[in-house]
Amino acid sequence: MSVPSRVSVVEVGPRDGLQNEKLTLSPQIRADFINRLAAAGLTRIEAGSFVSPTAVPQMAHTDEVLALVHKQNLRLSVLVPNLRGLIDALAAGASEIAVFAAASETFSERNINCSIEESLERYATIVAEARRHGVMARGYVSCVLGCPYEGAVDGARVASVAGALLGMGCFEVSLGDTIGVGAPIQARRLVQRVAQVAPLDKIAVHFHDTYGLALANIFACLEAGVRVVDSSAAGLGGCPFAPGAAGNVATEDVVHMLQRMDIETGVSLDRLLEAGAFACAQLNRAPASRVAQAYHAKCGGPADA
Repeated sequence: MSVPSRVSVVEVGPRDGLQNEKLTLSPQIRADFINRLAAAGLTRIEAGSFVSPTAVPQMAHTDEVLALVHKQNLRLSVLVPNLRGLIDALAAGASEIAVFAAASETFSERNINCSIEESLERYATIVAEARRHGVMARGYVSCVLGCPYEGAVDGARVASVAGALLGMGCFEVSLGDTIGVGAPIQARRLVQRVAQVAPLDKIAVHFHDTYGLALANIFACLEAGVRVVDSSAAGLGGCPFAPGAAGNVATEDVVHMLQRMDIETGVSLDRLLEAGAFACAQLNRAPASRVAQAYHAKCGGPADA
């Protein structure tokens, strides 16, 4: 098996990362974070979500964030859970949305209060309306390698949900190991199973690093043909609706690994480390990125790879 010469990194820190941090950052700071990530060379960034501020206060005022971001050469995505969220996203000028389904019935019920089938029906309406306004839609599938409530998840169900999201018009589907229980061979087999119903160039992967296997899982999926990887600067976040979920795999660690394998990302590791350090300073926490920790120990700050 071979690995690609170039990988597209989708930065999820400003949404999936910040939504699970204890502190709520102002729209200006969130926009500054996004601008710093863009300056590092990241061109696909989750900017926030249009969900109830009561449920996820960290994502309040995403419309203000979008207004403050320098959008040139950027693809900014926002999560929308329902038609009201889509209306707000459109009013804010969003050009790309994301919808979340689950491969676990229990997780779907506890996360969005409806069954998988009901969620897909809802999202079909949202995606159709988004496309009518010229807005692209990305689909996510949660709990693809395990559920905090049900345990093991059937790969056939994952493939079915992924196929449904693509069938309704999503341009890409991201497979999320929400609680980070996957292992490399298992992750590769899942990609191969989903590839039976979806072109590989429409499959992305999204790993949490609960047991320290996220990078190994990503590598296994690259060998299987995946070319798009989600990650979060400084390893921010987790999942507020999944007990025990650790942070997302750190973008710094992903980019470092890819660079060491001569795989192009278009991302400056130095600038990325600076962006992650900026966010962590605002959150009063240390970065979870192993690369960030190693560079700090070696030279007291970001350095060339």
